[in-house]
Amino acid sequence: MSDIKLFHLNGTNAVELTGAAVQVEKSLQSLFEANLEIFLGIRFLQTEHSTGAAHGGRIDTLGLDEDNSPVIIEYKRAVNENVINQGLFYLDWLLDHRKEFQWMVMERLGPDAAKAVDWSAPRLICIAGDFTRYDEHAVKQIARNIELIRYRRFGGDLLMMELVHAPKTAKVSSPAQQKVRPTEGGPEEETDPYWRNRMAYRLSQSSTELKDIYDAILQFLIGLGDDVQVKEVQQYTAFKRIKNFACLQIYPQARSVVAYLRLDPSTVDLDDGFARDVTNIGHHGTGDLELSLKSMADFEKAQPLLRRAYEGG
Repeated sequence: MSDIKLFHLNGTNAVELTGAAVQVEKSLQSLFEANLEIFLGIRFLQTEHSTGAAHGGRIDTLGLDEDNSPVIIEYKRAVNENVINQGLFYLDWLLDHRKEFQWMVMERLGPDAAKAVDWSAPRLICIAGDFTRYDEHAVKQIARNIELIRYRRFGGDLLMMELVHAPKTAKVSSPAQQKVRPTEGGPEEETDPYWRNRMAYRLSQSSTELKDIYDAILQFLIGLGDDVQVKEVQQYTAFKRIKNFACLQIYPQARSVVAYLRLDPSTVDLDDGFARDVTNIGHHGTGDLELSLKSMADFEKAQPLLRRAYEGG
């Protein structure tokens, strides 16, 4: 049972609000589906999707996250329901029906989104009023991208979400350990999947000083908490808790590391050349505040903002 407590403060008096974890009913599922981007950073695709007569199942919610990874969300309606095994079954179904999923994305989000679907790490999110210790132990033994989220209702207008478990994907090799490309151009770039990852290529082309800056930022973000997850995609490296709170890119020619933070730019002093508002400017990664870091002094200056983004993530 969650030990989180919520209090209403009225001057010097405190009143504890009683948290409720009723069985997940359709109304709560509908609430999540109507607010997926706000709650989880996921674009809604479909509810109660049938896996066909051969499988005989229904996926509660299907979505696409901010890194273009497919997401299955299953709601645990009873304490003894084995929602994790059920979700794993659906996850395997999804990997066998990629075209069906991408067609769904194209119909709802358009052809560009369908083309951008990243199948490297599809996610399973299980949402419940509570999980047993066996649930938490089981997901730690399974090498799959599974997250457990516990919710509580407080009164009629408060909803709390707690990230109970997230996969530890933070074991990322440092830039010094990255593969070095012997020559630029040539057929290797077309045939080797590694070189279709632009971030890896940019790291390999960066100076030692720039790699040190990137690695310092990466290790700082990972060290902000045990709940930090890291995902390397083609254009950037994402750092998330429940949602992305920071994304890193590296530009060897410009000699800078660019960080996009999930922070309101209006709450930050925008120093020219260091921080800018990109709310209405297209860019890869998540976040409306862009930081350009070209030195370790810039990294030190950025640390309070990186920490703020984490705390709000």
